[in-house]
Amino acid sequence: MAEHDVKDLGQAAAGRLRIEWAEQSMPVLRQVRERFAKEQPLKGIRLGACLHVTTETAVLMLTLKAGGAQVVLCASNPLSTQDDTAAALVKEYGIPVFAHKGEDNTRYYRHLEAVLSTRPQVTMDDGADLITQLHRDRRELLPDVIGGTEETTTGVVRLRAMEKEGVLAFPVIAVNDADTKHLFDNRYGTGQSTIDGVLRATNILLAGKTVVVAGYGMCGRGVAARANGMGAHVVVTEVEPMRALEAVMDGFPVMPMAKAAEVGDVFVTVTGNTSVIRSEHFARMKDGAILANSGHFNVEIDLDALAKTATARRQVRPFVEEFTMPGNRRVYVLGEGRLINLASAEGHPAAVMDMSFANQALGAEFMVKRGRSLERKVYVVPIDIDREIARLKLASMGVAIDTLSAEQESYLASWRHGT
Repeated sequence: MAEHDVKDLGQAAAGRLRIEWAEQSMPVLRQVRERFAKEQPLKGIRLGACLHVTTETAVLMLTLKAGGAQVVLCASNPLSTQDDTAAALVKEYGIPVFAHKGEDNTRYYRHLEAVLSTRPQVTMDDGADLITQLHRDRRELLPDVIGGTEETTTGVVRLRAMEKEGVLAFPVIAVNDADTKHLFDNRYGTGQSTIDGVLRATNILLAGKTVVVAGYGMCGRGVAARANGMGAHVVVTEVEPMRALEAVMDGFPVMPMAKAAEVGDVFVTVTGNTSVIRSEHFARMKDGAILANSGHFNVEIDLDALAKTATARRQVRPFVEEFTMPGNRRVYVLGEGRLINLASAEGHPAAVMDMSFANQALGAEFMVKRGRSLERKVYVVPIDIDREIARLKLASMGVAIDTLSAEQESYLASWRHGT
């Protein structure tokens, strides 16, 4: 039995069935695994991963293991773990996992330490907690590390800040910045799974509701599009003028949060920043306002300020907490302000994570081959990897595209053609 700290190994059989179900929708990663199994590009590499422990992540772990890596996994969020998946990885597949759904901060950081204690040579993050902990508390392990990969926007922001300060000790690939990741996973995956999480937690009717989306990056665009498609009136808040302009051109009213707070029925934060919804906004909200976060960390809604203002609080449904405000207005927070798509739902569909996790697997392979020669910077996924993943995905969907003729290639490569 692999080393582990999971809730219930008795759930392993059910977890295996769910992993197999997800795998059916991940043809690109399956093809990567077939090649990995033959070529063993990660043979003997100790790989420490801090990711959401879901069925899709399990398929990635099996791919890395097939490539020869010695894999160990912990959760990147206290509420994102699927306990049956964690059990299956340990019992059915022999992969060490340290993750409980609902774990407290003490256990969360103990699990990070369990991964770091294996002295990883490659790190794989979703939010950069593993890398941050490595740099902050386990610096003696840094000489072992060849490089890392990072899955999400929030983590890339943290890593670029580390690079800017000159403290990043090894190269990291920003998987999030691959076109086959952020254009699809962030937009279509986050859009669908966020709405799924809100509906599973509340069972409300979105049609006719005013949904305020804070942030109009790729994730925010996905949430806005899906809410709009279900009949909601969508309002966008932004701090970046170009994104705000895009939202206006896409047909959505844009306004400051102070104004949106007065009209919103449902609020979804997807900014990656702190205190996006705070005291002055709570004071303006209508009775029954619902607050959800789909950014990586639970800092986008100022929960401490809300708790101080509230005269009472209680759990009214799983993942729904009611805060009674002065004047008997009620405000509802979903999933403790954590990632709602993973707190009360199952996260992104496997079909979209197929591309994201193919980037992770190929990014790890690239880092093993090239990491020792790279500067200590954050790198974008090489374009040839990005295009190969897109090509494989299209082929798996039965979609054929044109190829350039010799004449067309010559035309695009020349400056001599004109009017």
